[in-house]
Amino acid sequence: MRTLVGIAGLLCLFFVLWDLFETVILPRRVMRSFRLARLFFKSAWWVWVRVARKIRSTKVQQSYLSYYGPLSLLLIFGLWAAALIFAFGMLQWAAVGVPGASAVRPSFRSDIYLSGTTFFTLGIGDVLPQNALARVIAVFEAGTGFGVLAIVISYLPTMYAAFSQREVNISLLDARAGSPPTAGELLRRHGRQRINDGLSVYLRDWETWSAQLMESHLTYPFLCFFRSQHDNQSWVAAFAAILDVCALLIAYGEGETKWQAQLTFAICRHAVADLSQVLRLQVGSGPERLPVADLPKVRGLLLQCGVPGCTDEGDAKLDELRSMYEPYLAALSKALLMPLPTWGVNPAPNRETTVWGRISSPARGTSPANAVDRDHF
Repeated sequence: MRTLVGIAGLLCLFFVLWDLFETVILPRRVMRSFRLARLFFKSAWWVWVRVARKIRSTKVQQSYLSYYGPLSLLLIFGLWAAALIFAFGMLQWAAVGVPGASAVRPSFRSDIYLSGTTFFTLGIGDVLPQNALARVIAVFEAGTGFGVLAIVISYLPTMYAAFSQREVNISLLDARAGSPPTAGELLRRHGRQRINDGLSVYLRDWETWSAQLMESHLTYPFLCFFRSQHDNQSWVAAFAAILDVCALLIAYGEGETKWQAQLTFAICRHAVADLSQVLRLQVGSGPERLPVADLPKVRGLLLQCGVPGCTDEGDAKLDELRSMYEPYLAALSKALLMPLPTWGVNPAPNRETTVWGRISSPARGTSPANAVDRDHF
């Protein structure tokens, strides 16, 4: 019996340590079906979303959802620690059955207690290993506990640095594409003067951002659950706005801007497809974000912003490009409860009450310092 428990403890120990290694240390995605971390995040998110859907206030709901990412990260570390303590407790209990053990055999609860004090290196000494093998196990457990603590201390800043790096460009997008960001607003704010030089450079920055996000979030998929500071912001909405702009420029544009849009589109689409795969989402058709009736408005907006030659010949290409990324965005939006923005074909009705509307319009008299101000831009 003790032999079987010892074997089970070894298997549990190996399984937990390997899961911790793959989740935190291994710098690449793991697609194996059964993993402790994946099971935990999937189950915990399912419960979290069930509660969130019962919250009627959007602001309260978004605030509630924002706690899941950081809290789940702390809980998975606690789960690993508890599983390791239990596995070492099983080994300690099994070690009592080998020759040389003390005549006084403590209970399994005492072995779990010994395992816990050893794992956290408390060194109380009220319960001691019973023989040489048990002492070897205790030494190995103390080293394991110290190593897990070192991993938590060293990798938490790395994960939060990746999250912070992601959020910088999302915050900067507010000033260029509104809040929430839309392709139409991004084109309007660049205008005819900057459509060929400024927008091309900006899309190049987003090409780099997309590659960095893909690398960090494929390594640490739980970062997908970390939400932005403001309700109108999300990395999914940012991807939608940039991909929409790139699709428009590819379908109707020309020259250097179209070339850069192709590069940015390729890496952004790669990112959303891979993230949908690593989260194991069911990809299907999503809600219609750009009705056919709005296509003439889209072409008119592009002509207004200095994109020549916009005819209905590009409509088929735009439809093809949308089918390449919108299903993935819809799956991510549905799974993570991050709403997708519109295409922004029509100017926002509250444009003049935003910061951007006020700083980009001619002087129209002094307004109170506490005038209505939307979330951002």
